[in-house]
Amino acid sequence: MKTIISPSILGGSFSNMEKTISELDKSKADYIHFDVMDGDFVPNLTFGPQFISDLRSKTKKVFDVHLMIHRVGDFLEDYVNAGSNIITFHYEINENLNEIISKIKRNSIKAGIAIKPKTTLDEVRKYLHTVDQIIIMTVEPGFGGQSFLSDQINKIKDISNYIKENNLNVDIEIDGGINYETGKLCVESGANILVAGSFLFEQSDLTKATDKLNDFFN
Repeated sequence: MKTIISPSILGGSFSNMEKTISELDKSKADYIHFDVMDGDFVPNLTFGPQFISDLRSKTKKVFDVHLMIHRVGDFLEDYVNAGSNIITFHYEINENLNEIISKIKRNSIKAGIAIKPKTTLDEVRKYLHTVDQIIIMTVEPGFGGQSFLSDQINKIKDISNYIKENNLNVDIEIDGGINYETGKLCVESGANILVAGSFLFEQSDLTKATDKLNDFFN
């Protein structure tokens, strides 16, 4: 199975994001990952739907939008209209999750559910039968550059086994502390999408670094 690389623009400069998108557009990455934070669900504030919309015309890459926000239902239409190809929201919000999944899919957009490190398979099991992907956070969400939480590997394995046992068509995406070593552990455990942010932006050439990571896993 192909491993999809989804570079997170969180590591880039927001004042020169068109350059970042251009560099990623030239890379072998299939996705571009947008970490949307509201300063409430997580202790950080990033950007909203207009920011995504402004960048949509700059590339044909898949926009992998990760909503780390409360009140998803109130803002969902804005992220749909912004040009998202995948919209993932968190299990831990206090909303009707099935209703949100249905709304996303009605717009011919893939729906995903994300879980924090302390959330278990048992809690999200039923939603795996209706979503297209699950994001397993391997850091506490909120800030880039954190260290990979190795205790999440067993969760990745458990979720992968459950998906296989039930013949579900669900991608497993890992977000947090991804590099060659941690990415390898995740892929061996059943993941097929890797979000990489700080690791890529620390390199001197973003396009080449992204290509090198992609080629390492494919």
